[in-house]
Amino acid sequence: MNSSKRMLTILLALVALQWMSCKPKGASNAAAGGSAEKAYVAPGKYDEFYNFVSGGFSGQMSVYGLPSGRLFRVIPVFSVDPEKGYGYSEESKPMLMTSNGFVPWDDLHHVSFSQTNGEIDGRWTFGNGNNTPRVARIDNKTFRTAEIIEIPNSAGNHSSPFITENSEYLVAGTRFSIPVGDNQDVPIESYKDNFKGVISFISIGKEHGEMDIAFQLLLPGVNFDLSRAGKGPSHGWFFFSCYNSEQANTLLEVNASQRDKDFILAVNWKKAEEYLKAGKGVKKQVRYAHNTWDEKTHSAKHEIRTEVTVLDPAILKDICYFIPCPKSPHGCDTDPTGEYIVGSGKLAAIIPVFSFTKIQKAIADKTYDGEYGGIPVIKYEAALHGEVKKPGLGPLHTEFDDKGNAYTSFFVSSEIVKWNVKSLEVLDRVPTYYSIGHLSIPGGDTRKPWGKYVVAYNKITKDRYLPTGPELTQSAQIFDISGDKMQLILDFPTIGEPHYAGSMPASLIKDKSVKIFKIDENQHPYAAKGEKESKVVREGNKIHVYMTSIRSHFAPDNIEGVKLGDEVYFHVTNLEQDWDVPHGFAIKGALNAELLIMPGETQTLKWVPEKVGVFPFYCTDFCSALHQEMQGYLRVSPAGSNVPLSFSLGKKGADAAEKPASK
Repeated sequence: MNSSKRMLTILLALVALQWMSCKPKGASNAAAGGSAEKAYVAPGKYDEFYNFVSGGFSGQMSVYGLPSGRLFRVIPVFSVDPEKGYGYSEESKPMLMTSNGFVPWDDLHHVSFSQTNGEIDGRWTFGNGNNTPRVARIDNKTFRTAEIIEIPNSAGNHSSPFITENSEYLVAGTRFSIPVGDNQDVPIESYKDNFKGVISFISIGKEHGEMDIAFQLLLPGVNFDLSRAGKGPSHGWFFFSCYNSEQANTLLEVNASQRDKDFILAVNWKKAEEYLKAGKGVKKQVRYAHNTWDEKTHSAKHEIRTEVTVLDPAILKDICYFIPCPKSPHGCDTDPTGEYIVGSGKLAAIIPVFSFTKIQKAIADKTYDGEYGGIPVIKYEAALHGEVKKPGLGPLHTEFDDKGNAYTSFFVSSEIVKWNVKSLEVLDRVPTYYSIGHLSIPGGDTRKPWGKYVVAYNKITKDRYLPTGPELTQSAQIFDISGDKMQLILDFPTIGEPHYAGSMPASLIKDKSVKIFKIDENQHPYAAKGEKESKVVREGNKIHVYMTSIRSHFAPDNIEGVKLGDEVYFHVTNLEQDWDVPHGFAIKGALNAELLIMPGETQTLKWVPEKVGVFPFYCTDFCSALHQEMQGYLRVSPAGSNVPLSFSLGKKGADAAEKPASK
């Protein structure tokens, strides 16, 4: 065994021994005393905060109430969702298109909110697709995915989507450095020569939030992890944690843990903008998808874009700077003042806190310790505000309250530690159950935290819940941080797998929530805005059913004359104009899923019959006392049949329209 591997083995053994000695006591204890009352929200009362939680490998995002922990909604983002028909309806399928085709899954790790003046403004929520590099925008008025943009020159889009304090940009850094350029077929062993890390700056439209890749930075082949924008005095800067400065390409748990320090990357995006205006960017040919949802047509649009602009900071020396950070950093967090940047090294025994003022002085004085990949490396001591000594084991992520305190999650020692940002003094610590990953304070990554709760998102839940086979539920825990000491008030299950989350006051959203879509404003090309407009039209082998739904029937509810070889498109318009009265639609033998149609909306289910017979369809979402009666039949005849196309509702013999096949 070589010396580096021996040292790593010793380090991991020491970590394990220390963890055993620091293991939380009283793991089976519930919230103590009357503390659970702080999480109680009486029936009929509203929660104070919305909590948007990433769904990890589910590809979805979930919304809970704080402090109750009640689940309000699961928002389909990157994965198909049969409950809502997302990814199954003809209108929503384009949302999941990529440059690789239809990709109905992804790995959603992080959540970010739109901001104005460094404060959450409640307009949009953003989430990342880790596997097929994508970023999504959710409209908080509808709790629906409104836009998805794919990110070229990237792989493992973990380091995203982090936002500037006036929502100028989202950033997305690649986890896996990859070959970039025309020659993609290179030996993996040529990693150091041919692999690059790319950071994308995605612009956000001020009025409607539309996303576009403004520019990309071409950087050395490291792994980018987490990021935070500067704020206040540090506005115009972004800070990223990055590891694998060894540029290893195999067995990273050993080979990417050799150095005492990796890096925090400081990016001057204002300077990057100057270079763009000066024409220093290079246009690169790529392919990436841009998908948008239109609430007027209730449909998605998919397009492929083919160009990005790339800046090279190794040539343009004053955009990027590396700052040494111990060791294998995960978190990189800026405090509400914008002065302090906290690095969290997963294998470090301290927490370094850097000063933006000192970073600027070091740059002005060129207090460097050489370069890395053509990027200046600022001397560690020159950028350092100070170190939190012996804070815990396995620091991961830090957020802040409104009183000048920081809260850091510790994976190995399974705890949250509270410490003062200026004095670096540890003030309190509480155990979590168990192996916390991220934590979240409402507004804890902004200039205006609401320092009332911190929520832990835990990786392991042994002995906390009833067993459910080999896998236990994912979990979150809420701690009251309004006093000097943190107090556990609730733990609750979550959909899997929660990584990061964000919370905002309910008042920012609830009064702006869309209740219905106005039927008169429905611009869907196949909408039937009243029962008199319902009909069945043949265009060659395509059958278009203009269908309406209202409590408690479909129109039409009997259809004949469909033949084997036909494709049937059910365009279902929900005529309701009352809040919380969606209708569902499903037909026997469908190979996709149901539709869930909101009041005033039109959605389409494609159905291809595979055999002759009579097929019932029905409403899948309980809508009235006569919900069971909300049904109909469709007759399928042999391909050569002379059965005429007809439809009816309450009477027999209504004529169907015949149109020539479209060419």
